[in-house]
Amino acid sequence: MVASENVPPVVPSAGDCPARWYSDEQVAEGKRLFTALCAECHGKDAAATPDWRRPDANGNYPPPPLNGSAHTWHHSLEVLRETIQNGGAPLGGVMPGFADRLSMQEIDAVIAWIQSLWPEEVYRVWSRMNCKSDE
Repeated sequence: MVASENVPPVVPSAGDCPARWYSDEQVAEGKRLFTALCAECHGKDAAATPDWRRPDANGNYPPPPLNGSAHTWHHSLEVLRETIQNGGAPLGGVMPGFADRLSMQEIDAVIAWIQSLWPEEVYRVWSRMNCKSDE
């Protein structure tokens, strides 16, 4: 997918809450990208690491589930984008960054697929926390 890096990020507005911000096409593309780049660590269903809160022998935490059962939903789109772009080190993790492999539109597609897995109540809470005010 070739995409312009100058497209403004999609941010839910107060009028969009709690509707999902992404399209079916983004979810389909995100699933393809996640399967190719992320499933090895996070699992094909984004729920791979049941004991994600316990560090390994090196003191590193394993990849958290992304399906709404862990803390991913606590993060804004901005933080999710930055984590995929720059990796997990700024948040204390070891995930590599994908800025050299994914466009912003592809990153948004991956996030769309991940969020499509979240139960409606989890998404609703995330949406309330992350909708920007029209004021």
